[in-house]
Amino acid sequence: MRKVIEYVLASADGVVEDPVGRGVAEYQDEAYLRDGLGLLTACDAILFGRRTYEAFAELYDGRTDHKPMWADRLTTIPKYVFSSTLERADWNNSIIVRGDAVAEVARLKRQDGGNLLLLGHGQFGETLLREQLIDVIDLAIYPFMAGSGKQFFREGQDAKLRLAGVKTFSKIVKLTYEMQR
Repeated sequence: MRKVIEYVLASADGVVEDPVGRGVAEYQDEAYLRDGLGLLTACDAILFGRRTYEAFAELYDGRTDHKPMWADRLTTIPKYVFSSTLERADWNNSIIVRGDAVAEVARLKRQDGGNLLLLGHGQFGETLLREQLIDVIDLAIYPFMAGSGKQFFREGQDAKLRLAGVKTFSKIVKLTYEMQR
């Protein structure tokens, strides 16, 4: 069975809202970028909610400078976009999934193949977490305090985690947790 790996960028105070708008690129060194490329290469598809998909498509669709180093992989990998409102998904290899997102992700997990990568933690990520469809959380913690914004875990949300790995980069710490059920 495939796993869903959620990759989340968070400030030191746990805010996950609009990481790109907060200037996270300045903290990413080459080792961090290579680590991200390794994860992306090991997965067979990306799962997106609408907002995260639109943000990534704006940054990477049609990009020809091959930067960051994972831009080419983002363009070629299959992308499942879970949305009831998105009209079009023009970014290469993008498929809009309407209807029951929980059932569809469960179906994708049962298929043969590599793992599924969930980028970002919006409404869609919260749903998958609540429905216990996320297996691994890669939490990249950036060295700044956002002060306000959407927190990774909401009040009333509980989950048991097992620390599976820690990687330190020049400015970022990545914690890998496995979900305990």
